[in-house]
Amino acid sequence: MSALPVGVPSAAAFKVPGFWRRALHHRSFAIGAALTLLLLLAASVSLVWTPWSPYEMDLASKLQRPSAAHWLGTDTFGRDVASLLLVGARASILVGVIAVGIGLTVGTALGLLAAARRGWVEEAIMRFTDFSMAFPAILSAIMMTAVFGAGIVNAIIAIGIYNIPTFARITRASANAIWSREYIAAARACGKGSFAITMQHVLPNISAVLIVQITIRFAVAILAEAALSYLGLGTQPPQPSWGRMLSEAQTMMFQAPLLAVFPGMAIAFAVLGLNLLGDGLRDLLDPRLARAR
Repeated sequence: MSALPVGVPSAAAFKVPGFWRRALHHRSFAIGAALTLLLLLAASVSLVWTPWSPYEMDLASKLQRPSAAHWLGTDTFGRDVASLLLVGARASILVGVIAVGIGLTVGTALGLLAAARRGWVEEAIMRFTDFSMAFPAILSAIMMTAVFGAGIVNAIIAIGIYNIPTFARITRASANAIWSREYIAAARACGKGSFAITMQHVLPNISAVLIVQITIRFAVAILAEAALSYLGLGTQPPQPSWGRMLSEAQTMMFQAPLLAVFPGMAIAFAVLGLNLLGDGLRDLLDPRLARAR
């Protein structure tokens, strides 16, 4: 593997002795990792078990307070809130993984191409990202809904498109720093082409930057999915969603305020955990920050 450029973190940093020891003592990383693992655990548990069926309505048991039977109470349709939160975590992770995957795949490819070719290719790609950033996820989803109808697929596509410019810009800036290094000139002198240099030297040395960005964009995707579901543009009934739980709870704020508190806390803790995890990874993987600590 190529040498590590100054100021550009590499995925090899994960293998450095003492990295995980430092990570466990890093407050932001430890708290963020714990909250993120809790989110993943909730989604995993919902695949095999929930206290009650999240799709079964029992109007005779609606708006019950938390109890031994219903740990977090029931909603306006008599559904168990704890079960809805568990299954909602699964929906949020699904949207985040696919939407961030779209942004990562397309954005990274465009950023690497811009850094490798430069000239008019780089200029065209950067202007495309500028144009894409003019359409945030919610606006894109509204436009797609008007044409194709509301649904989780359109929400995922809209959030994924929203992520492309961010990954393209970060990839291009990080890759340009790598292309200016001496060992890239040596690789050219050895007869390596742009594609080989990109895959063997550039991409491995910017992978840690992308990993940090993935955690941050994942949090943004969860928040965007909740906002779209709140507006009725994301996850559709009967599939549970944290955003739609908030939307349904807004009319019962005085009768049952906990209906809004629980999904709101779930969204807040999920986004907080991923942001803290990203901040911790940035501190641990950036050589400049590591020397300053």
